[in-house]
Amino acid sequence: MSEPASEPPAPSEPASEPTTPSEPAAPSKSQHAYEVIKSRIVDGSYSAGYRLVLDRLARELRVSPVPVREAVRRLEAEQFVQFERNVGARVTGVNPTEYRHAMQTLAIVEGAATALAAPLLGKVGLARAADLNQRLLGSLRDFDPMAFTALNREFHRVLCGPCPNPQLAELVERGWARMATIRDSSFVLIPGRAADSVAEHDELLRLIGSGAGPAEVEAAAREHRLATLRAFLSRGTPGEEDRA
Repeated sequence: MSEPASEPPAPSEPASEPTTPSEPAAPSKSQHAYEVIKSRIVDGSYSAGYRLVLDRLARELRVSPVPVREAVRRLEAEQFVQFERNVGARVTGVNPTEYRHAMQTLAIVEGAATALAAPLLGKVGLARAADLNQRLLGSLRDFDPMAFTALNREFHRVLCGPCPNPQLAELVERGWARMATIRDSSFVLIPGRAADSVAEHDELLRLIGSGAGPAEVEAAAREHRLATLRAFLSRGTPGEEDRA
């Protein structure tokens, strides 16, 4: 009895083409305009009251007025810009009352979070914070308020990171976000505060490293924020009248 004929082998699958990672999408024209205008507001190039002329910005950025208008509307929603009748878009100032309320709230919740996080920070976390503060110290020689603010924010994120209370940690994050909508960098408005801030960081690290009690750490962290608030309120030229 003859063996049944074997089936022909299935055709082999074609070799797959090697995949290459796709290039990240370029930001839209509106996003690019938003980033440029916001950076100039935050770094003080466009100070409070500065008029944003959309056609001029469009020519500078080599886009039509439409994406510039979209970017400015977005900045208006974030309270960086306000529209005035017969004037157009102007850069908003910092409302001292709003700033005070936000900083007072942040001082309370961040102080508490720092105190709860301190025993859990460990040697690695403490060393990371100390390194960041050394970088802050070094940045004082050629001061860039935006770069300083970014390092400062990272320093406080390290200190608050191990906070075991998720609700408190969320309040701190919301406080940081609220401050960003008022103005990303306090140090643009009060650059002389930066050196004192670094010294206060050193003292805070000393307290945590020495095993100081939570009440002492919380008080130092809270006072650190309130000192920035006092410096802002006592500066010579307020950004905007107190409307409260």
